[in-house]
Amino acid sequence: MINLCPLHVADYPVGLKSRVLDVRRLLDAGSDDGVHMIGIHGMGGIGKSTLARAVYNELIIAEKFDGLCFLANVRENSNKHGLEHLQGKLLLEILGEKNISLTSKQQGISIIESRLTGKKILLILDDVDKREQLQAIAGRPDWFGPGSKIIITTRDKQLLASHEVNKTYE
Repeated sequence: MINLCPLHVADYPVGLKSRVLDVRRLLDAGSDDGVHMIGIHGMGGIGKSTLARAVYNELIIAEKFDGLCFLANVRENSNKHGLEHLQGKLLLEILGEKNISLTSKQQGISIIESRLTGKKILLILDDVDKREQLQAIAGRPDWFGPGSKIIITTRDKQLLASHEVNKTYE
């Protein structure tokens, strides 16, 4: 059972609607042909995470997904708890399995790739700062099923380019 509970966006979301529409256009919302991966980039504190939460809320209402996951503060959480923790959280949110114990990042990659292939998911990776994080959590588009939407927020535009995320919003 998927939890369709929207995320709190902002107390006063002024000017957000037009930005959400821009990002949805980039995502080809409503299209189920392949995996759509976009990056939202810009300096700290300008609203990347707020925009990502608003897009997430719009998409969970507008589209049918097999699984949803919003991984907040990827930079902070990977430094504190390691990438295996984030991989486990992704698998818990998407598959609902609580007993997944990952012993390495490589094991997590294998499980994500094999268990999520064919599933249409919505995944937000918020505040990514290293390519290694992207490789461990959303390595390649073929890890996910057609119609999946992956949104990455980061301060580093070059990080998106190095992961071949061609559609970006500044």
